[in-house]
Amino acid sequence: MKIAILSRNTRLYSTQRLVEVARERGHVVRVLDPLRCYVRIAPGSVEIRYRGKALHDFDAAIPRIGTSSTFYGTAVLRQLEMMGVYTPNSSDAVLRARDKLRCLQILSAEGLDMPVTVFGDNPDDTTDVLDMLGEPPHVIKLNEGSQGTGVVLAEKRTASQSVVEAFRGLYANFLVQEFIAEAKGSDLRCFVVGGQVVAAMQRDAVPGEFRANLHRGGSAKAAKVTADEKRIAVRAAEALGLGIAGVDLLRSKRGPLILEVNASPGLEGIEAATGVNVSEKIIRHLEQKAGKAAR
Repeated sequence: MKIAILSRNTRLYSTQRLVEVARERGHVVRVLDPLRCYVRIAPGSVEIRYRGKALHDFDAAIPRIGTSSTFYGTAVLRQLEMMGVYTPNSSDAVLRARDKLRCLQILSAEGLDMPVTVFGDNPDDTTDVLDMLGEPPHVIKLNEGSQGTGVVLAEKRTASQSVVEAFRGLYANFLVQEFIAEAKGSDLRCFVVGGQVVAAMQRDAVPGEFRANLHRGGSAKAAKVTADEKRIAVRAAEALGLGIAGVDLLRSKRGPLILEVNASPGLEGIEAATGVNVSEKIIRHLEQKAGKAAR
């Protein structure tokens, strides 16, 4: 099988592991910087080139598209899809997950629980928008932030209003959520591949921090997740159309709450914490779906 990995950095752990495992299983792998790909669009003709040469004969593509290259990266992925290349995460699915507001709207329509979320654009409506959410603390986050960036905890109503005004002053899209105090700075990352939770870890924030992201200094350990937590994680991935997803959950008094769904979840933290070869599970999934077994 010939596999393309869309990644801007060949030295990233996740990219290196996918290349390593795919080659161990007898596949041909090529890492493509999506920003170096360019396409020709014409009736009845689908063409994509990379550094002066046409790309063809790929069986599967794994998108590792970062936030900063979402628009162009998904356009390249869409072109590969038009060429008949299988991908576990389609361009539309990546876009659904990357837009936090759209993601939450889709999940809520599926009846999946999450922290109560509000969104409003006009400054004149800020007071009423916050009234819809209830008393602080409030979590204010950028709509397309990642790895904990652009996420602020406001413990007072005046602080919430100030952060909202600051984000509006930057013309940034954001949303405001209730703060789940009983989670105590911890969350669960459930790694979903092909409709199954293949690994799960608990992430704990450093003292004084409410974000449990490993990029924020948080720690991780293997976690035992309940059948309900697995079910919710799988349903969230399926609702967005993701064959590979990192679904982040909070344990609350009213049950598991979906915090976020990541379409390009990192492999380093989950493999180190759990000892599960998640990379191999991803490649095996491609083998099954692309219809070609490893040599």
